[in-house]
Amino acid sequence: MGLTITKEQVNELPLEVFEGKIIVIDHQDRVKKAVSRLMQADVIGFDTETRPSFKRGEIHKVALMQLSTEDECFLFRLNRIGYPDELDDIICNPGIKKIGLSLRDDFAAIRKRSEKAPLNFVDLQSFVDKYDIDDNSLQKIYAILFGKKISKNQRLSNWEANRLTEAQQMYAAIDAWACVRIYKFLKQAQAV
Repeated sequence: MGLTITKEQVNELPLEVFEGKIIVIDHQDRVKKAVSRLMQADVIGFDTETRPSFKRGEIHKVALMQLSTEDECFLFRLNRIGYPDELDDIICNPGIKKIGLSLRDDFAAIRKRSEKAPLNFVDLQSFVDKYDIDDNSLQKIYAILFGKKISKNQRLSNWEANRLTEAQQMYAAIDAWACVRIYKFLKQAQAV
């Protein structure tokens, strides 16, 4: 029997906060600088957010792509800037490891914006199996490893809003940053 945690146990944990810098990229002229910063990292956390649809048949494109190092998270507002070619410099870069969770859905959404194939991605859902962790939601994996809760309150918020609230920015940043933190923690534990 592997490591597991109940929803009730998670709810009793203290809330996690991202202490790093959150940079919202909502203008095309900010993309190049952000990508150049990210290109210096060897491991990046990855996630996307899409405006939820509450009507049958209504589908939205990915509105936000989060790319995070351990101390900076860049929130690319794709609904504002489109899908800049520079993002493929990271997404398709075999030299940068990207860590995400449940990537199939993210990749399907990205394919609607870019034809290029994502490279060098690690999906935490299968990655944690090697570490005897039975739960595979980001919130539960994080709670097991770090004893803190990731809030999911903003998950169904409007990611296409004119301005992202502080709560949305924190939620989005934590989702990408937590992926890096989990991956590096487990790799380090494996090396010991």
